[in-house]
Amino acid sequence: MRNIVLAPLCALVTVAVAACSPSGPEQTNPELAPRGTAMTKVKPTRQDLTTKLSISGKVEMNPTFGLVAPTEGQVRYFDIPTPNGTPTRPTRVATVWKGNTPNYVEIPAGATFGGRLVDDKATVTAGMPIASAKHVGYAIVGDIDGQQAYKISGALTDVTVQIKNGPGPFPCTVLGTIAALPQGTIPEKPTQTPDPKNPPTTGQQQPKTPEQPQQPSTSTGLRIVCTAPADVQMINGASASIEVTTGKATQALVVPVEAVAGQQGKGKVDVIQPDGSRRTTEVTLGLTDGKVIEVKSGLTGDEELGVPGPNLPEGQQQGGDPQQKPTGP
Repeated sequence: MRNIVLAPLCALVTVAVAACSPSGPEQTNPELAPRGTAMTKVKPTRQDLTTKLSISGKVEMNPTFGLVAPTEGQVRYFDIPTPNGTPTRPTRVATVWKGNTPNYVEIPAGATFGGRLVDDKATVTAGMPIASAKHVGYAIVGDIDGQQAYKISGALTDVTVQIKNGPGPFPCTVLGTIAALPQGTIPEKPTQTPDPKNPPTTGQQQPKTPEQPQQPSTSTGLRIVCTAPADVQMINGASASIEVTTGKATQALVVPVEAVAGQQGKGKVDVIQPDGSRRTTEVTLGLTDGKVIEVKSGLTGDEELGVPGPNLPEGQQQGGDPQQKPTGP
């Protein structure tokens, strides 16, 4: 009797299990396509491209800036007297001799001598800071890091400043170099001894006002110093944003950044062939605004590219400088 009751129960359990089990193939959750899968096609286009870099700064009084050697050669300094007021004309501070050719270094009007940054008669290279100067009055000063320095070292002709809750944007004229400066030195003047053959008479002796010793400039880090137009009101210590245009290209061949694997310098794209297959092509990259990137060589402009771009090994993805993102308005 017990066996007769258990048999129908086992049959019911078997039917229930069979009803809960899927009859078709096992279902899986959909996943995102890998980077190498061509989901969209794009064609290169041409447009004007401008890249900018934004730096935090502030208004300072009498900031120090550096003057560089215009060429390689031997530097010879002039003795710079203490000015009686703010210089209204450039002050010649040194000469860099290349062979028999002199190359003069001058402090601009409105600035005073700050110190020598290398020894007299030292051999210097082009672009090396050799003298410091102090701007008399207000200027905008922004500290920069090494990575920013290499991006803006050759792009100091187009600088715009906006003072927080104040004037701007306005063009700002860059003074000197962005390089870090060592502490300046000012040589002591030689003591003049009276000539025993021609002693001064009592009537010729005039009382002299003792000169104040000139203080040498202190060391600085990497920074940019620029001056505002005369009609811009400045308040010492006010915060400011400095925007440097680092690159411009007219009618550059550009593609979306998503279509490129790699970074500035060398990169790769997937060119879609007529049969739908992909051919990975190496390209030379240029400027980028974060949305599109310039292709200097490797494409004609008639290709269709796969988006997203090809999947590169981790080491190749991390090579080169990071893509520059837009920071200006």
